[in-house]
Amino acid sequence: MKQDYFIVTLAHSFHGRLRQLHVPYKAIYAVGILAIIGLFSVAGIASSYARMAWKVANYNALQTQMGHLRDQYEALEKQTTQTNEQLASLQVLASEVTVAFGVKQKLEGPADITAEGALLPDFRETLEQYDFLKAAKLSRRNSILRPLGAAARPSLWPVVGRLGSTFGERTDPFNGMGAFHSGIDLSVPNGTPVKVTADGTVVRAEWFSGYGKLVVVDHGNGMQTYYGHLSDYSVIPGQEVRRGQTIALSGSTGRTTAPHVHYEVRQGGTPINPYRFLIRTVTTEVVHDLPI
Repeated sequence: MKQDYFIVTLAHSFHGRLRQLHVPYKAIYAVGILAIIGLFSVAGIASSYARMAWKVANYNALQTQMGHLRDQYEALEKQTTQTNEQLASLQVLASEVTVAFGVKQKLEGPADITAEGALLPDFRETLEQYDFLKAAKLSRRNSILRPLGAAARPSLWPVVGRLGSTFGERTDPFNGMGAFHSGIDLSVPNGTPVKVTADGTVVRAEWFSGYGKLVVVDHGNGMQTYYGHLSDYSVIPGQEVRRGQTIALSGSTGRTTAPHVHYEVRQGGTPINPYRFLIRTVTTEVVHDLPI
């Protein structure tokens, strides 16, 4: 008679008893099939988890790379802005030199230069040019040497707070790279009144790039002061302001890590060190601290 089961004999090591178990073929086959199905299921789950982990790792890598690219873009944008400001200042100076000394970047006239007649000016034209250049030179020297009025010269701290980042080269707090800081940072709580440092006219009171909310005041003779990262304005463009007048409230708008006021002094569009314009008797109220 054909048996349709396995016999498993079990012996007790102490009592010496024997015991037989009958295991049907169907049970063996069922256990085998279930084992194969379980193996494939575990393999599928492991494969799915591996794919998910790989996708998450790629996503995190792309996020990190995108952050680095964003920081590099902001650094390049800031550098481009500074370069454009310096270029504009040089263009203004070049225009003044061109007007004053009659310098031209290229020859103007027909292709056949002989049609213009004599290349050298006559005696009368030479005297006229000499008189013009002499008058232009004197006017230019007077405009440069003419001092600013006491009230129109920046000479106050816009706020009294901790002195953070100073003027000049520094390490950018966002990307850790070297960068040029065009002003000084004074750390104060949000909503601190910001004073204008000299008489002048407001030329800008709006959001501007990394400055956030910005107020720019023109003091004449090419001198302007910048007040950045504000939370609110108290003035409008075209308004005349007097030294010590509140023009805004401090904040943390724009590209900043903490509430403070970014203060700049510019001459002809070029940032210059604000320290030279500050009253020494007031500097004792400012507490020096680590960069913001």
